[in-house]
Amino acid sequence: MDSKFVGFYLGALVLLLAFVVVNVFTEVFKSRRMEGSFSRLRNKLSKEAGTTQEYYELASIYSEKKLYSQAISLFQKALKSAEDEGEENIAYIHNGLGFVYFSQDQLDLAIRQYKAALKSKPDYVIAYNNLAHAYEGKKLTSQALEMYEEALKREPNNPTAKRRAESLRRLVSA
Repeated sequence: MDSKFVGFYLGALVLLLAFVVVNVFTEVFKSRRMEGSFSRLRNKLSKEAGTTQEYYELASIYSEKKLYSQAISLFQKALKSAEDEGEENIAYIHNGLGFVYFSQDQLDLAIRQYKAALKSKPDYVIAYNNLAHAYEGKKLTSQALEMYEEALKREPNNPTAKRRAESLRRLVSA
């Protein structure tokens, strides 16, 4: 074999290995950071009441771990805490709770939470996309298309809304 090819393949192998090592370390550090937050918050909240942000953060971690019943409980505590603190920016909590319900195929509850998120924050594009996706899950095509179009009004280059709206338009017009 020619030495140029050997050098090329060796260089490509080194680059590939470097890429893999960087990705593995990134995932390890991300996982350690999440586990550290998880442990700290779980310990704190088992001993005393927490803030809206702490409940939300721990609920999000439970949600990532697919521990949905614990996530629901914590998102509900975050909503209660936000109410007690007079916090008005609760759209993210409703959206998180909607995601957990959606993940459990509780589409009506998910829809209710996404609508609450939009009531709290009418320009929340992610909630429009999530609401549309839940409508799709219930086979409510026209409502789903309407929500994707609302998302596009607010963020014209939203890739999810663009792709799904195009697909649903073809479905509706067929």
